[in-house]
Amino acid sequence: MVSGDFIPVILCGGSGTRLWPLSRKSYPKQFLKLNSKSDRSLLQQTQDRLSKLSYLKQPILICNEEHRFIAAEQMREIAIKPHAIILETIGKNTAPAITLAALKALQENDDPVLIILSADHLIKENHNFLDSLENAFVYAKNEKLVTFGVKPTYAETGYGYIESKKELNFKTLQGIEINKFVEKPQKKIAEKLILDKKYSWNSGMFVFKAKTYINELGRFEPKILKNCIDALKLSKKDLDFERVNNEAFSKCTSISIDNAVMEKTNLGVVVPLDAKWSDIGNWKSLWDYEEKNSKGNVIQGNVLGKEINDCLIKSESKLVVGFGLKNLVVVESNDAILIADKNSVHQLKELVEELIDKNIEEATIHKKVHRPWGNYFSIACGNTWQVKKIEVKPGASLSLQMHYHRAEHWIIVSGTALVEIDNEKKLLSKNQSVYVPLGSRHRLSNPGQLNLVLIEVQSGSYLGEDDIHRFVDDYGR
Repeated sequence: MVSGDFIPVILCGGSGTRLWPLSRKSYPKQFLKLNSKSDRSLLQQTQDRLSKLSYLKQPILICNEEHRFIAAEQMREIAIKPHAIILETIGKNTAPAITLAALKALQENDDPVLIILSADHLIKENHNFLDSLENAFVYAKNEKLVTFGVKPTYAETGYGYIESKKELNFKTLQGIEINKFVEKPQKKIAEKLILDKKYSWNSGMFVFKAKTYINELGRFEPKILKNCIDALKLSKKDLDFERVNNEAFSKCTSISIDNAVMEKTNLGVVVPLDAKWSDIGNWKSLWDYEEKNSKGNVIQGNVLGKEINDCLIKSESKLVVGFGLKNLVVVESNDAILIADKNSVHQLKELVEELIDKNIEEATIHKKVHRPWGNYFSIACGNTWQVKKIEVKPGASLSLQMHYHRAEHWIIVSGTALVEIDNEKKLLSKNQSVYVPLGSRHRLSNPGQLNLVLIEVQSGSYLGEDDIHRFVDDYGR
């Protein structure tokens, strides 16, 4: 095994709109438990697949402001404390994000090898992935910028392609110099590409030494490098997070690592990867990835049907009943249902954008909203009232806050609540309740060892989440 420092870098951005209604801006696909063979999220599985490489250092996560607590909590659930969680103030594609990670890694390491992974991929044959990965380390140590070419199994139009200078050998895993990259092709072009063994799917994963990448970026995109150096130099620590300087980072060009570096460098190498990889880019990708029953169906959740063929039907909460269906995707969440032809789901992004344009809340926000202290779920609402189920994790507290436009009733369902209202504190347990008058300073905490569950009834002239004035907050909001 080659020696040196090896640091995973996990890119946690993206909204995953092609997997709506489960994946939304408020809780995108990388944080979901999508595949039936695992009870962990895609982000957690990304970290898990590296667990056999004991010599790796703790990962660097690149995340955005909105999802920072979700990413940190999912890492905590699998007993991982990231080396850093760097917060992008604005999405600028992969080149600036990876640059931040490389610069951060060089602050405390001489010249580590970085393993650049997306948080939303699935890989079935992990041993093959690790074989390709360790082979890539050798090339990276020799100053190469390595990407992985996935063995194509059909004419996919949702992936980019890599043309290597020679045919890839998926047995020897020999790295081959890159000839060119091909953007997502039309169907007829994709059908031609897969007949040529020099072409492979572009996995979007990379391995290289931090200085090698920085040097090449400096040649081709010096402004991105300068802006990222400034953004990191002026960054601010916030709990477990490092928030980069917005003014400097916003000056970066929004560009992928492929366009910024890999298409221009002469150091590019593609290592073959045959590990049943998928980026789960849409619902058809998940259908392709999952094991199917004798009728070609992927059925998940509370589903009953007859005469169903080649479908993906997924229920999150309600009973879904189907009859006489073929080649459909049906996905039920607690507040929306998708029904689509399986071969047309790649167009779902445009439909979600239309929902956003029409200010339809379900386009971007789930009824279940995650917070650093736990979560809440909107059960029912009217113009002047709303009912929520709230869960607070053991030892966690909401902020000390007040509302200008609403009062609240709290009814404890399970667990123990420490309630503070205008400097008075009291303990409440199951079946007890309390009234929080409009304008009162109040705080809710869970002093117990089990989750606190309560029902909140709000009443007032305005019920928006922005009607919160925080006085004290454990999470720096």
